[in-house]
Amino acid sequence: SVAFSPDGKQVVSGGHGQTVHIWDALTGDLVKELKGHTGSVESVAFSPDGKQVVSGSYDQTVHIWDALAGALVKELKGHTRSVQSVAFSPDGKQVVSGSRDQTVCIWDALTGDLVKELKEHRSFVCSVAFSPDGKQVVSGSNDGTVQIWDSLTGDLVKKQPDPTFSH
Repeated sequence: SVAFSPDGKQVVSGGHGQTVHIWDALTGDLVKELKGHTGSVESVAFSPDGKQVVSGSYDQTVHIWDALAGALVKELKGHTRSVQSVAFSPDGKQVVSGSRDQTVCIWDALTGDLVKELKEHRSFVCSVAFSPDGKQVVSGSNDGTVQIWDSLTGDLVKKQPDPTFSH
C-alpha cells in the first residue's frame, strides 16, 4: 500500500514487511521507519494535515503514528482478523478501518476509542473511505457489495451490488 502526503512531498508505504516507511517523494530518500506491527502492513494513509500516518496490518491492529517523530501514538485493537484498509476522516479526528473479519470500524483518532462497529458485510472488507464532508463512510467487500454508512449513527444508508465484482 502507498499514499502521498497532502502536500505531495512525502510518500508512505507498507507491505510484506512489518515496517511502515516514509519517503521523500523528490529524492527517494528514506525519511522514517515506523516499527511496531507484528504482521505485514496491508494499508497506509496520511492524515489530512500530514502530521500523522495510519496503518492497518495482518496483525489485526490499526496504528496511528506521528509522521514527524516516527513514534507510535495509538494502537487500535478490535478487529479479529487482518486489517485490509484504513483512512482518516477529512478533519483528521476519526479513522475508519475494514477487515477480513467482515467489519468496518470507526475510531476516535485522538483517544483510540472504538466509536462504531459496522456489521453488514458477508465477506471480508477490501476497502474503506470517508466522504469529503466526513458524514459518510463507504466500504467495499468481497461479498460483491458497496455499502454507504452514516458515520455518526452507524446506520446503513445504501447497499448496492458492485457491478465490477465477478465470481
